Amino acid sequence: MIRTRFAPSPTGALHAGTVRTALFAWLTARRAGGQFLLRIEDTDRTREVRGAVQNIIDSLHYLGLDWDEGPDKNGPFGPYIQSQRLSIYKNWAQKLIDSGRAYADPYTKVELEQFRAHAIAQKKPFLYRNYRPTSPLAWDGSTPLRFKSEPKAYSWQDQVMGDLSTGPEVIDDFILIKSDGYPTYNFAHVIDDHLMQITHVVRSQEFISSMPIFLNLYDALNLEYPVFATVPIVLAGEGNKKLSKREGAKQLLDYQKMGILPAALMNCLATTGWNDGTEQEIFSVEELKQKFSLDRVQRGSAHFDEQRLLWMNGHYIRQLPAEELYEATDGFWPPEAASFKSSYKKQVLVITQERLKFFRELPELTDFFFKELSGEAGLQAAIKTYPDLDRNKINKYLSATLDTLKESDLTQTDLETRLNGLLDSLQTKPAELFSLIRLVITASKYTPPLFKIIPVIGKDKVVKRLEEALSAL
Repeated sequence: MIRTRFAPSPTGALHAGTVRTALFAWLTARRAGGQFLLRIEDTDRTREVRGAVQNIIDSLHYLGLDWDEGPDKNGPFGPYIQSQRLSIYKNWAQKLIDSGRAYADPYTKVELEQFRAHAIAQKKPFLYRNYRPTSPLAWDGSTPLRFKSEPKAYSWQDQVMGDLSTGPEVIDDFILIKSDGYPTYNFAHVIDDHLMQITHVVRSQEFISSMPIFLNLYDALNLEYPVFATVPIVLAGEGNKKLSKREGAKQLLDYQKMGILPAALMNCLATTGWNDGTEQEIFSVEELKQKFSLDRVQRGSAHFDEQRLLWMNGHYIRQLPAEELYEATDGFWPPEAASFKSSYKKQVLVITQERLKFFRELPELTDFFFKELSGEAGLQAAIKTYPDLDRNKINKYLSATLDTLKESDLTQTDLETRLNGLLDSLQTKPAELFSLIRLVITASKYTPPLFKIIPVIGKDKVVKRLEEALSAL
């Protein structure tokens, strides 16, 4: 059975670049009917951020990534938080000590700097293995425990990057367990992946330079290699900088606050650096599960494009049935909408759905349906937008509009007939007449079509706003 994992460190909130790696691992497992694990790698206590574990869990839940085993879903290989597995690492460390592949590190920081200075003076790269203690003391936990490497050339196959190789010169001794009793990532993840029976290790490109020392450790412990899949980094929308918190990447949960649908975000992330070999861009979750494969992940970095995400989200919004759309917009309405019935809000949604790209823009697109907007405010918006429009012409247009709307039954057909008739009688164009009417009754330049908003606002309010505008004029 294929088993993959996502193993983040709780050093801050998750962003899109990190979560894409989790998504690729999840899809790899789900396509094969396998299992996906969540493991929290919290061994770097100095960098841990309070609340980060809950942010990880909430972020994955929002995106729709479920796990079969994890901190909140126990399984046969728990615990799934590394700080709760310290005795396991010490047992495996003892195996390396007993086989002569680990030793107590006796050196101070000052001595290490002297070794580095010596290497520089000889114009050689600093390698710790060149300065190993000749007679190390027995390890008692008060000093770091180091791995005793056996440098050699390696060749390995990566599901994404292809055939990779390296020489022995890059392999060095590294710390297994720090003096605080916690293991390093380099040690702990190898032990955990083995014990948790992880078959496919999907991780970011930043770890690829460390692969030779990982392989050396696997060999020292006589462990079988899993399948490795190194996914390229995700770049910010512009330029060639890695998407990161330092470069202003949004927290994943910020997209939830924006009103981005999980399926749209999953679609956008999955197709950032992966495609199925076709021109298809919109994939359902089930299609992604069926089609995703690591061998179709591109080897080069890909940009995470927020504008593309908004386009996708708009597409998903337009596909939502009315009732689902109404439920999804809960919490995004303008404050004034609270006193209106759900039936009215559903009417507003029906005509706004086509324009919505994310739910947080709902107040901007709909507030005129709920506010007690005066016609004078609408008139000022029209004058500001079209300062050169003759005041007599405004009066003529609004008066004619008011007269014809008073006679209308406000069906869309009747409105289209009457307002299009005004275009002929007033000898004007839609861009002039319809824009003026829209601004006066909504104070907004961007709205659904005029023939759709007038019936929803209602004849009384529309007539009142037109009369107030004429009075102010």
